[in-house]
Amino acid sequence: MSRWSIHVWFLVAIWPSIVVADMIDTTGLKPWEPCALCHGIDGVSAMAKFPRLAGQPEAYLVKQLEDFRYAHRLNDDNVMADNAGLLSRKQVLAVAKYFSERDAPLPIEAGEFANRKLGGALFNLGRSATKLPACASCHVDGEPSENYPALTAQHPGYIEKQLRDFRDGRRQNDPNGVMQGIAAKLTERDIKAVAAYAGNQSRQKRK
Repeated sequence: MSRWSIHVWFLVAIWPSIVVADMIDTTGLKPWEPCALCHGIDGVSAMAKFPRLAGQPEAYLVKQLEDFRYAHRLNDDNVMADNAGLLSRKQVLAVAKYFSERDAPLPIEAGEFANRKLGGALFNLGRSATKLPACASCHVDGEPSENYPALTAQHPGYIEKQLRDFRDGRRQNDPNGVMQGIAAKLTERDIKAVAAYAGNQSRQKRK
């Protein structure tokens, strides 16, 4: 690890909430380089607080950045709203393209086998008794979409937080409230199980 990387890691680790773009001299930097302070220059973040962006659909990354810019997405303590608000439309497109083209991250080993087994059933089959659709019916690796991110090889803790935020109304930028309705049908055990399963699966490179 380079000396620069160590300094950045220390900054992020001890005080994540201060990593805001307007506090960093970005002169001469590519638009995605300030993002790398949290998300990693390869788009594979080390901390569950920050999602892995590598190999995500370009259209999805554009939508999320624009939602943050225009306050359509307000969860995560508004840190991303502050950062994305400093980007121009051209920079948003450049950031999304850059991270979508990074190599897909490796799976994350997490959760007890029993939980992953339940998670696999929910992810791939859903639950007919509660009319819960399978995650895989929309979140298909390799299929670019502005509405469906890759869940595979994502930090389980990050997936858990997003599902809880959808369930509790803290995140509301899903089209027609689809994810809010789905998350409302999940128990806490379901959330942990499906997050552990998804994180443990390989992510296919986006087309």
